[in-house]
Amino acid sequence: MHRSLLSAAVALTLATAPALHASAAPTRASAGTAAGDTTTQLPRTAVPTHYQISLAPDAATATFSGRAVVTINVTKPTSALTLNAADLTFAKVTLTPAAGGAGRDATVNIDAEAQTATFTFAQPVAPGLYHLAMDYSGVIGTQAVGLFSLDYPGADGKKQRALYTQFENSDARRMIPSWDEPAYKASFALDVVVPAGQMAVSNMPAAHTEALPDGRRRVSFATTPKMSTYLLFLALGDFERATAKVDGTEVGVVTRRGALPQARFALDAQQAILREYNDYFGVRYPLPKLDNVAGAGRSQFFSAMENWGAIFTFEYALLLDPTIATQHDREEIFSTAAHEMAHQWFGDLVTMRWWDDLWLNEGFASWMESRMTARLHPEWNTRLGTVATRETAMRRDSVAGTHPVVQHVETVEQANQAFDEITYSKGESVIRMLEAYVGENAWRSGVRAYMKANAYGNTVSDDLWKQIEKAAGKPVTAIAHDFTLQPGIPLIKVGDPACSNGAATVPLTQAEFTRDRAGKAPLAWRVPVIAQIAGNAKQGTTLVAGGQGAVTVPGCGAVIVNAGQTGYFRTLYTTAGFAQLTQQFAGIAPIDQIGLLADSSALGLAGLQPASDVLDLVQATPAGADPAVWSRIAGLLDGIHERYRAEARGGDTTRQRRFAAYATSRLAPLMAQVGWTARPDEPTAVANLRERLIVVLSDLGDATTVAEARRRYAALAQDPQAVPGPLRKTVMGVVAQHADAAMWDQLHAAARNETSPLVRDQRYTLLAATEDRALAMRALELALTDEPGLTISATMISEVAMRYPDMAFDFAVAHLAKINERVDASSRSRYLARLAMGSADPAMVNKLGAYADANLAPTSRGDVEAAVAAIQDRIRVNAARVPEIDAWLAKNAR
Repeated sequence: MHRSLLSAAVALTLATAPALHASAAPTRASAGTAAGDTTTQLPRTAVPTHYQISLAPDAATATFSGRAVVTINVTKPTSALTLNAADLTFAKVTLTPAAGGAGRDATVNIDAEAQTATFTFAQPVAPGLYHLAMDYSGVIGTQAVGLFSLDYPGADGKKQRALYTQFENSDARRMIPSWDEPAYKASFALDVVVPAGQMAVSNMPAAHTEALPDGRRRVSFATTPKMSTYLLFLALGDFERATAKVDGTEVGVVTRRGALPQARFALDAQQAILREYNDYFGVRYPLPKLDNVAGAGRSQFFSAMENWGAIFTFEYALLLDPTIATQHDREEIFSTAAHEMAHQWFGDLVTMRWWDDLWLNEGFASWMESRMTARLHPEWNTRLGTVATRETAMRRDSVAGTHPVVQHVETVEQANQAFDEITYSKGESVIRMLEAYVGENAWRSGVRAYMKANAYGNTVSDDLWKQIEKAAGKPVTAIAHDFTLQPGIPLIKVGDPACSNGAATVPLTQAEFTRDRAGKAPLAWRVPVIAQIAGNAKQGTTLVAGGQGAVTVPGCGAVIVNAGQTGYFRTLYTTAGFAQLTQQFAGIAPIDQIGLLADSSALGLAGLQPASDVLDLVQATPAGADPAVWSRIAGLLDGIHERYRAEARGGDTTRQRRFAAYATSRLAPLMAQVGWTARPDEPTAVANLRERLIVVLSDLGDATTVAEARRRYAALAQDPQAVPGPLRKTVMGVVAQHADAAMWDQLHAAARNETSPLVRDQRYTLLAATEDRALAMRALELALTDEPGLTISATMISEVAMRYPDMAFDFAVAHLAKINERVDASSRSRYLARLAMGSADPAMVNKLGAYADANLAPTSRGDVEAAVAAIQDRIRVNAARVPEIDAWLAKNAR
């Protein structure tokens, strides 16, 4: 599953929160849990082996009827069978011996809170093979859980409705009564009644189509391989499909009618990715086809889902509309496809045994997406983005309440909350570090062995480490345990180097980086470290263990520790060492420049070095630095500017304006150099930098940038080419941010009249991006109407929360029933907490507590705890560290 693609500001806010459930942290032994100890919420009395499912959806009434015949192996005598079911009504349940004989009807008991159905029989059922037949009905929802509908305007302007499924992590039970846990793998044979003129898509190709007397068709799909319930998929609607052949597999894209050309880039990407994965994993993709199905709208939980053979992706993460598509969009579409296709092996072919090891799915898919993007599109230079991935994890991993990568999960809500920055970004970062430690070839050999040994099965993390260690011939498991079975971040303190005979020996000490627990006794890690002298390509390596170590590197001079930025740790230099690096900053490799910026910023805000040190690096950055470095700097300056926002909301804008003037003085000349118009054959990183600079300068209130965006937007009325597609979203974003009431009304009218679902969703989201508080309230009120669409409302409210978190949270609490209708159930326990996360008001802590007490179970409050920690950290940092930046500005800014 690919997480929702949030705006940069929202992503930054979420990343500052701590992770969840530290009290439920597993012990080291949990990485190798025996199969019999696998967590389950169901009695271990029966095991399913095959599902035969027949469905008849009625999109108009939002209901469906179904029949499921499940072949089960009853393992011990029992009078009752319990499986998962949610929002299902049973008409009849019968159990029949597989070898033949009379069937027995069951009495049905529903436990709505536990999401189970128990079938009780008059006489005990003996062990053996049976067919469990269930006739039932259910509901079609409007949010992305279970079987759900998405409405959108068709080419003729009339409303169209398509149906899709979303089952991860625990929602197959909303469409199929089932053993809805990842370890209960089985095969599936699905048939569905399809209205005339519509297309049905599932995991496997259609094997048979039958015409029905009423004009509809029954489409029967081929039987799937053995897989977990959460990977089953069905889509039904007025679709079009394009295909290509790769290594004997039919690769396809499926879109609403009329949008197929916008999926061409995705189809081309899927072909290239599949060839690479077939080679990398050493196991060919095993299904006959692999579709990627586009759906209008959004979810607060995810952007794409890896259903085996039938990936589902929301349109904004799959389609390239030439009227609004940016280079960044192309990169996101490619990486999302690479992520979901990696899951076809890591997750689908080999599946974690329980949600404790979710990172085996998500961390590896995230790592593969980064690896594949860098390999197939080196011109995008996305390798420099790996530092941002690490930072996303570290911001969350550095405060109280964080959890290990391998975390204990007991409830559905805890499983929902496990899809977080630790699982994805820390998992990816740890894998990158371990691959660098053992070597690329050894790592790949270990992954291949893991795939072959566990195909169609379930695993825990130690199953992987065993294969990697065997392939590498060096200890890996102990290091992996340090970074996956305990939370937190190592802090490597770098001593002064001693130079002798043309080499420098650098003492290293391991502590722990934490932002909110001064004096905490550090945990211990075995930390792989790579170092080099600035300007010298030769490196030295070491493993810091027992809290102490040293590394010897060829050459003498300023030492870069964590050279190449593959290590998951913070690096703290001495004052003299940091000064040397600052002096030589212009000549350091771009990825290490980004790493130094990231470390100095985080360490400064934590009080481990001056908070203004990062501004010394900004000053030392030449205009000709890599565009990705300047993009990082723009983001850092925007983040500091945001810290002044709380004071500015109180009426005193002096300090914010002073910092904005400095940041503008650094970025505006760069914007003039980059220009508003793309040059022929310019590097893609320049296109991304242009977009970033316009957004940040707009946030800083730069009058020149705002005026130029308004001028270009106004010219669109007479000249559709006045703003090229790659810049249109950015220009409209600036106009919306600084809109007055008349312009807001104009943008609102454009959103109402838009017929493209993809563009329409974007326009409604922009209405909520305004800086005007009164207009932001109008956006909140609009979000609770049916006009924007039921899946866009929550996104609009989240957009308002970027600038007015307190107002958005209060509004959501006041309208909670309507909010819950507009947020997918997988996200409800998280959504309001994340609205509040950007607050700097101490009163919000009590508000969150009151909300949680009234609405959330004690086991479902991880995101509330994370939001509280983020708010407290923001208040503390703003008071203690921002004055250091004020002092630096007074001394250095012109």
